[in-house]
Amino acid sequence: MHNNKNILSLLFCLCLSFSSGIFQAQISDETQYDSTLQEAFQNKFRIGAALNAGQITGREPEAIAVVKQHFNSIVAENCMKSGRIQPRNGEFEFSLPDAFVEFGERNNIHIHGHTLIWHSQAPRWFFVDEEGEPVSKEVLIQRMKDHIHTVVGRYKGRVHSWDVVNEAILDDGSFRESEFYKIIGEDFIKLAFRFAHEADPEAELFYNDYSMSNPGKREGVVKMVEKLKKEGIPIDGIGMQGHIGLNHPDIKEFEKSLEAYGALGQVVISELDLSVLPSPWGDAGANISDNFEYENRMNPFKEELPASVEAQFNKRYTEFFQLFLKHQEVISRVTLWGVNDENSWKNNWPVKGRTDYPLLFNRENQPKSVVNMLIELNSRG
Repeated sequence: MHNNKNILSLLFCLCLSFSSGIFQAQISDETQYDSTLQEAFQNKFRIGAALNAGQITGREPEAIAVVKQHFNSIVAENCMKSGRIQPRNGEFEFSLPDAFVEFGERNNIHIHGHTLIWHSQAPRWFFVDEEGEPVSKEVLIQRMKDHIHTVVGRYKGRVHSWDVVNEAILDDGSFRESEFYKIIGEDFIKLAFRFAHEADPEAELFYNDYSMSNPGKREGVVKMVEKLKKEGIPIDGIGMQGHIGLNHPDIKEFEKSLEAYGALGQVVISELDLSVLPSPWGDAGANISDNFEYENRMNPFKEELPASVEAQFNKRYTEFFQLFLKHQEVISRVTLWGVNDENSWKNNWPVKGRTDYPLLFNRENQPKSVVNMLIELNSRG
């Protein structure tokens, strides 16, 4: 009898082990599928991520593993901006951009270039002569042309799309009085698009800006793009930077803008992140020159995100992805501005030294609970 009991116990353990193995295999397969964003949205729109220098050079292998598994589009966060890629007149720094493009090609990932003409991180020499005086309109136009032809021409047929002009319109719809605007006038925008098209006629060309749900900016951008198109300027679409918060922008206004821009061409949600931290001015754009002094009250979640705030975070991301799915006919790409919370720019802007949680993957490169929520949302749609 004792032996029979042992035999029965052994059989029971074997059955339990076998069943457990099947269960674990099922969980493993399900987890692998549920955590693959690019598979979930492959018939809707591309899912992209911005890569920093450490990721491009291979110093962050765990983050790169996330990119390979979950994303099918990439953009360089900083290394292709004009101040980085041509810090001195005629001296181009192509090592990081080359590595970025080669990574995309090796992994068969859509490659987006950011950004050709932007007032904020342009090199100072662009606008002045050897004596430090403002250059003439003709000189600046030639410098723009040389820069765009060199950069876009180098990656002709390799970089699939470009942010040609970044942040040229203010929230009230007027033109930003950047050095480009003051020296050339609003024609700098159409010239930039013409030069980019000359350098690579097959690349898709975008205008990109923040606070794009703002009614004044919406009106200004629509007016500008309509004028460009009437003049035959090659512009394929508009990038809506998605720097959002728990309470801003009004999602209804965001949808109005999405519809308005979609009537003019492709729409890209170009720099999506969701800050859970309080904003010093109550609402937030993305003017990087705006900075505020650190205060403890502006950094309430130093150690972890409370469950109640995480629930708000999940709900907010879900609502926006519902909107993206609703308008998938005009949205070609949704790009997260970073891979994980650790390397997000939101930790240091607009208040340096804070702990924010704006992306879909945590500081250990693990998917947050919202990831499966988004995938399930898509499967229901």
